[in-house]
Amino acid sequence: MTDDAAHDWLATPLGRSVLETETRVLQESLADVFGFETLQVGRWGEAAELSSSARTQHHWCVAPDARGKGAIRASYDALPIATGSVEAVLLPHTLEHAADPHGLLNEVERVLRGDGHLVICGFNPLGPWGVRHMFARRHPFPPPVTRLLTDHRIRDWLRLLRFEIVTTTWYLFAPPWTRRTKPVRAGWLDRRGPELFPPLAGAYLVKARKRVRAMTPIRPVWQRAPAVVGGLAEPTSRNAA
Repeated sequence: MTDDAAHDWLATPLGRSVLETETRVLQESLADVFGFETLQVGRWGEAAELSSSARTQHHWCVAPDARGKGAIRASYDALPIATGSVEAVLLPHTLEHAADPHGLLNEVERVLRGDGHLVICGFNPLGPWGVRHMFARRHPFPPPVTRLLTDHRIRDWLRLLRFEIVTTTWYLFAPPWTRRTKPVRAGWLDRRGPELFPPLAGAYLVKARKRVRAMTPIRPVWQRAPAVVGGLAEPTSRNAA
């Protein structure tokens, strides 16, 4: 299934509501991202739409069927991006349908600069949205999701790649069969932190930072000390004088 299925679903009333909610959540998450390049991997919405809140000069979108301004057509397992060249990468539900999620994360780690940010959006398999997904075998829900990953598994994968977990945010506190995902009166249910009933949330956002591998400097040896074998070094005749 291609990203076109996600594009069609996001055009429905429920899909538009999800996209609006995630746009608000991402505005806060990407507000501290500065630099030149931000990369969105996966066609979830219009090209680079969700990453537009990052304060970077260029916003790109990589997907097999990417289209529009800033779009780059490429497979997920071989991103045509230079190593260490982008300040932030956004994966909006991309790991949930990528053929090789581990390979994609390795590629993301490669293209990120040191201290670069990675933001991942995923549907919660333990919440009501996960329950509906489990019973929607013939027609995946939401499309094109083929698997749901817990936030714990995402964080474990990131730690193996030496990412530092910055924060986990839970959102989408609404049933998956309504037309509106934002409660009319109880706006506080729309987005809260990890302390508010995570199993009831429909989705989560994990933000991580690429750790910089510290290099141990090798100091030059300007003068070698006399070798000590079997005790103290004997003074030379010059030193004795």
